[in-house]
Amino acid sequence: MVNRAVLAHRLFTGISQRHLAGLVEELAVPWQASLEGRRHAARGAARKRAAGAGARHQLVFVDRLVATLIHLRHDLPHSVLGLLFGVDRSTVTRAIAEVRTLLAERGCVVPDRPGLRLRTLADVFAYAQAEGIELRLDATEIQVRRPPANRGGRRAFVSGKKKQNTMKATVIADWRGRTLWTDTLRPGRMHDATAARNEGIASCFQHFPDIEVLLDDGYLGLSRDHRGQAITPPRKPRPGALPGRVEQWERDRHCHSSDRITVEHALADHERWKQLTRWTHRRDRLPDTYRAIAGLVSDRTINV
Repeated sequence: MVNRAVLAHRLFTGISQRHLAGLVEELAVPWQASLEGRRHAARGAARKRAAGAGARHQLVFVDRLVATLIHLRHDLPHSVLGLLFGVDRSTVTRAIAEVRTLLAERGCVVPDRPGLRLRTLADVFAYAQAEGIELRLDATEIQVRRPPANRGGRRAFVSGKKKQNTMKATVIADWRGRTLWTDTLRPGRMHDATAARNEGIASCFQHFPDIEVLLDDGYLGLSRDHRGQAITPPRKPRPGALPGRVEQWERDRHCHSSDRITVEHALADHERWKQLTRWTHRRDRLPDTYRAIAGLVSDRTINV
């Protein structure tokens, strides 16, 4: 067993001691409530012994949270974490599954609004309209394991861009590169604009007509459908255009790229967590993992 204080260091968890203490305070009660709920379902009745009676946890909640953070940050196998914490591998597996779900449900922090969090696309648009913020939206792809042969929907994960089996995440950031929202992940073959439409972005544009979202060339369809709101780079002049027109296009395109680059910085912050560089586990667990990491990154960049 390794000293628990060492394992809770920022080099292992990816977050500061202050951030870790805040997570413990925030998630301890929901974790205990979910635990009692599962026990009640297993018993089929109310507990008969007093609260606190019975066997003690080999892995207390703080250690469960630290083990989950180390797994997200460095992708250490469950067996290695079990060795570090002095418990069986199955104990670590259950702990990570419990805490990862709690982290995924937190959403993204609202800058300068302690206690408020954004969980849906409508929340982000409402926040942007209230604060007068211009949003940045982009998608990223994470390589995943290839589905078994002869299974339906196998081609849906083959990305036309990366020529690999991937899953696609759509992310929204603000002008400082702070993550505000990420969606449920989609198969990599789906187009970026289609993924955004499936999340209901057209309805958000309709209900929040003053919101502007900066996009790249992959969202030209959204730009045509929502002019003045979905803003993509200016189109390149036709061959033979006047030199002044070409120079103006280059300046406008550079200005748009400079304004939109902050969402690329947000995506880079996510990919510093090793689990998002290449996902080697079950694909149905990736959405919760991505949302959990996005929420942690959002916490860390609140004061940027």
